[in-house]
Amino acid sequence: MFARYRSLLSNIMAALNYNHLRYFWAVAHDGNLTRTAERLNLTQSALSVQIRKLEERLGHPLFERRGRQLHLTEAGRIALDHADAIFAAGDELLGTLRQTGAARQALRVGSLATLSRNFQMEFLRPVLGRTDIDLILRSGSTAELMSALEALNLDVVLINQTPAGDALTPFVAHRLAERAVSLVGTPDRFRDTGSLAERLRTHPVILPTVESSVRTGFDALADRLGVRPQIVAEVEDMAMMRLLAREDIGLAVLPPIVVKDEIAGGVLVEGEPLPGIAETFYAVTMARRFPNPLVRALLHPEAA
Repeated sequence: MFARYRSLLSNIMAALNYNHLRYFWAVAHDGNLTRTAERLNLTQSALSVQIRKLEERLGHPLFERRGRQLHLTEAGRIALDHADAIFAAGDELLGTLRQTGAARQALRVGSLATLSRNFQMEFLRPVLGRTDIDLILRSGSTAELMSALEALNLDVVLINQTPAGDALTPFVAHRLAERAVSLVGTPDRFRDTGSLAERLRTHPVILPTVESSVRTGFDALADRLGVRPQIVAEVEDMAMMRLLAREDIGLAVLPPIVVKDEIAGGVLVEGEPLPGIAETFYAVTMARRFPNPLVRALLHPEAA
């Protein structure tokens, strides 16, 4: 559907009044009609008329008003991406930009700040190094990322729990992978043999915080084993768990993908997989009329 829309938009662009497009482009980047009108030495009503003519030509509203603020609609976001590319190409023609290759398309990816960096790299690998893509990466809390996704400021969000949604916020959670969780530590901590329960009694552990599904699963496992492990650290960030495991303050409870380089180098060792405990990774999108086609290449790399 998006390819058809892009084709339609390209045909429309051939007959566009580019003054209308530039006025829209200026307002979209300023985010304020009054300020843009003053900067362009126009009346606010005249600027509104120019944008309305562009909306009529495209057949879609480009802005929606929420209180005193203007927000891009989905069609507005797509039109802005095209406008950015068009005016960048014009600047290139004038020699003010130095770019090679075809016009670049934006891909905006948000990731939970505490998510495994190795997993993020695996997800992004299909588009890494492509010269036709502007890859924009942002991180934050789940609430911040979902708000940005809903506002169409992100195309896809990587998290490790399914998001809350309703009919007004039609999030689509794509289950990407489920990774087993193991005990991970320095080689010295695995020289002794024994049962999982004995290892948890003997060695302190580095755990995710209580909000994590992995922590919930570990607490239930410890209860089943009749073990009260010594918790040496409770950590939200997987990267910090990795560093603490390297410092040998205890055994870390995490997916081995987080420390795959350390395991490959022999710095850390993957011990027992913890039965019944796994971390699930999700890519969340919005149910959009005009989805970014690059997201499909990430969600279905085998079909790209």
